[in-house]
Amino acid sequence: MVIEGASVTAIMVVAQFLEVGGDTLMKSATKDGMSIYIFIFYSNLLALCFLLPTTFFHHRKRPPPPIPTSIFFRIFLLSFLNCAVQILMNTGIGYSSPTLSSAMVDLVPAFTFILALISRMEILNMKKRSSQAKVIGTLVSIGGALTVTLYKGIPLISDAFRNIEMGASGNFLSVKQNWILGAFLLANASFFLSVLFITETWIIKEYPEELVVTTICCSMVVILSAIVAFIKEGNSKVWILRHNKELVAVCFSGFFVVSMKSVVYKWTFRKKGPIYVAMFNPLRVVIALGLGVIFLGDNLYLGSMIGAFIIVIGFYAVMWAQAQEEHRARENNLFPSTTDSLLSIKSMDF
Repeated sequence: MVIEGASVTAIMVVAQFLEVGGDTLMKSATKDGMSIYIFIFYSNLLALCFLLPTTFFHHRKRPPPPIPTSIFFRIFLLSFLNCAVQILMNTGIGYSSPTLSSAMVDLVPAFTFILALISRMEILNMKKRSSQAKVIGTLVSIGGALTVTLYKGIPLISDAFRNIEMGASGNFLSVKQNWILGAFLLANASFFLSVLFITETWIIKEYPEELVVTTICCSMVVILSAIVAFIKEGNSKVWILRHNKELVAVCFSGFFVVSMKSVVYKWTFRKKGPIYVAMFNPLRVVIALGLGVIFLGDNLYLGSMIGAFIIVIGFYAVMWAQAQEEHRARENNLFPSTTDSLLSIKSMDF
């Protein structure tokens, strides 16, 4: 059980690295003129080309169970949410940056926690230390993300972009307006992402076939994103991938972000639940900062280090709470309550 928990955590951390890397590549490609809507369509189309044969190969000997009508309608809802999240998230990154995106998705744990309580996927008992740790850890992680976003402090690494604010005031106003619009789109994307997490858990708990659900959902997203792309771009030359950078961004997003990450997330939903998955989003801020400093020469400020440390503390608190709840559940399965034992003995005597 401990090994399995460690493997799930490691896979989820790798998924965060891949997602931040995909956001950075997408930002770079769209900055050179690639349409965000075309990017979303091609990414999902490529993911479908990977998922379809993989699903058939996986179920070549054991066909999946038939999909109930209720599950199919939920998958359609999931596809709509998935398409909306991708459009809002990628458009928001286009107006702002991957770092702001990583900071805004730290709203996801709070949104997911509230929605999980409303939908009864999470039972909160504040008399138990695990529930207390889960609530405090979630709030601490969000506080750490806000610290990274709002407080800079002194630079710990030499200021590589000290002249970034020099320029025309009109350009600065335009950048500021785009940044605000990007933040608004990313905040909406975070809320829909939380709804998506709840919907995915709702589906996968009743129909635990991650590959099948992901493939059907991806095929629907391809159709929806194609409709949106045709409405926004029409039949123009933007459909042609012009640069190697665009091709690399689409391939990386299609294989790693859309297909593999989706399957991993659904598998983790079934194993751990929506709040466990949502709690990994604050790590994206730390990863984005680290990759920015190492590969892009970004500044590293004291506020970023403090915020990252706070995020790690909150993340550890929630992971500890999750482990405690799983340990308690195993003990309850191994050692049923005295009342249940007496009832079983009484029924046997009867």
